[in-house]
Amino acid sequence: MSLIITVMSKIIKIKKGFNIRLIGEAEKIFAEVKSDSYALKPTDFIGVFPKLMVREGDEVKAGTPIFYDKYRENIVFTSPVSGKITEVKRGAKRLMQEIRIAADNEISYESFGTANPNKLSKEAITEKLLKSGVWPLIRQRPYSIIANPSDDPKAIFISAFDTNSLAPDYDFIVHGNGEAFQTGLNAIIKLTSGKVHLNIDDSHTSSKVFTNSKGVQINQFSGPHPTGNIGVQIHHIDPINKGDIVWYLDPQAVLTIGRLFLEGKYNASRVIALTGSEVLKPKYYKAINGTSVKNIVDNNVKDGHLRYISGNVLTGTKIDSNGYLGFYDSQITVIPEGDHYEFLGWGLPGLNKFSFTKTFISWLMPNKKYRLHTNLNGGNRAFVITGEFEKVFPMDIYPLQLIKAIMIEDIDLMENLGIYEVDEEDFALCEFIDTSKTEIQSIVRKGLDLMRKEMS
Repeated sequence: MSLIITVMSKIIKIKKGFNIRLIGEAEKIFAEVKSDSYALKPTDFIGVFPKLMVREGDEVKAGTPIFYDKYRENIVFTSPVSGKITEVKRGAKRLMQEIRIAADNEISYESFGTANPNKLSKEAITEKLLKSGVWPLIRQRPYSIIANPSDDPKAIFISAFDTNSLAPDYDFIVHGNGEAFQTGLNAIIKLTSGKVHLNIDDSHTSSKVFTNSKGVQINQFSGPHPTGNIGVQIHHIDPINKGDIVWYLDPQAVLTIGRLFLEGKYNASRVIALTGSEVLKPKYYKAINGTSVKNIVDNNVKDGHLRYISGNVLTGTKIDSNGYLGFYDSQITVIPEGDHYEFLGWGLPGLNKFSFTKTFISWLMPNKKYRLHTNLNGGNRAFVITGEFEKVFPMDIYPLQLIKAIMIEDIDLMENLGIYEVDEEDFALCEFIDTSKTEIQSIVRKGLDLMRKEMS
């Protein structure tokens, strides 16, 4: 009989970074929310070319295949609920944007059978994850695309904390779900011949669901944002070189995998944090992946022109007030839309204004929280060297040089400067503090897509 050992590592201290303190953190109470409309959004999946398997009017169960990837037909995306396909929404060039589902009052499920992952082979576990539609929860670096089931990653990473502004508290979310989480880990461990790294926050992670996890290496991190980014954690534990593949997922994905083996069904329930300065009562909601946010935000936001975001303020996706939660998101943020201008705003003391470069005297109040809007406070300018990016980019990579290499599409230079280690979220803080107002995250994504095309 083998003995499962949990390995504890030393604390990894990150010094570079910056915390953006915003008003609107979710209170740690749960509320139930039920929606009559859900959606799968192919646009959530990088590099996927969807081929529909259903038509409008078809009846589906939770776990029924909805579409698959044209170039990897074993990657299947299944319905999170049972009900009727009401609309296939398309955009420019007939790009498939949403498959909407009107949900039944009581959810019925496709059966995939219960199983103990400790008694299954890697192939059997992979087949179960693929057939149920749970596999897309597992992504890979480089490129941040859905993992290839035929690969053997050198390691798998799970970040048990999020350092983004107003981010959900995973300790609170996973509380009481120890069995499902460990079962999910048991399945994930079988997917690699390398280590599974569970990364926790040294000063805040206290849940025994995480600290008592078996069969994984638990790594402790401390530091400001972006310490919680999976790319930063990989860089400091097991850096990615050319040809390396690392898989990653979040704690709620682990719970979904665990429930698949325990319950034998695709249980897409998850906990969502409703946050932001424009929310009247920020709190946590128990919902189902792909839910319409309408019932969550109705009568719980302030009046005015608002920005609804699926995700956080730095990397989230803009949605309508009746839009749908993104596949990988556990947070909805509501902030003011930046559609107003202030005459000589730069010349005022700025007690209620936030600035990384200490432009305003508000820097004398480091613990102050702010109500920020989406205004850029300026237009595009020349892309100049300021030395500021290096203060918030905690990797042994030259961020500005890499960005410029991407802009000129120099493949060799991009490789030498570390393109395989990064994702657009790793540059979100750089974009936030950039005086040139450059859309850096879009540039990085174009670079990653170019590399994937060239290397495929």
